[in-house]
Amino acid sequence: MSTFGKKLRECREAKGLSQKELAKLLNTSYSVIGKYERDEMQPSIEAAKKIAKLVDTTVGYLLSESEQENVLKDPDMLKRLTEIEKMEDTDKGHILSVIDGFIKSIKLKNIAAL
Repeated sequence: MSTFGKKLRECREAKGLSQKELAKLLNTSYSVIGKYERDEMQPSIEAAKKIAKLVDTTVGYLLSESEQENVLKDPDMLKRLTEIEKMEDTDKGHILSVIDGFIKSIKLKNIAAL
C-alpha cells in the first residue's frame, strides 16, 4: 500500500511541481515537503487540505481512504453534484434513482458486449 508520502510525491510530480515550488505555495520550506514525502513527518489537517488542493487530489486519496486521486475533480461534475445537494430530499432521491438506473444499464450493456 502506498503511503501518504509516496502518494504526495506522485501527485506533486504529476502536477509538474518541484518540492521547492510546492513549499512556496504552502509557505513552508522544501525540506518539510521532503520530510512529508519520506514519511518522516505528517502535515496538519489544514496543511493536508491545502496540499490536496494544490496537487489536484483529495485528502482521502493521500490518506489511502480512496484509490482515485482525481475523484470529484471534474468542475462540471462538481457543479452538477452541488446543484443536486441543494435540492430537497425527495427531488434528490428521484435524481439519484435515475442516475443509478443509467449506471446499471451501462454496466449491463458492457457485460453483454463481452
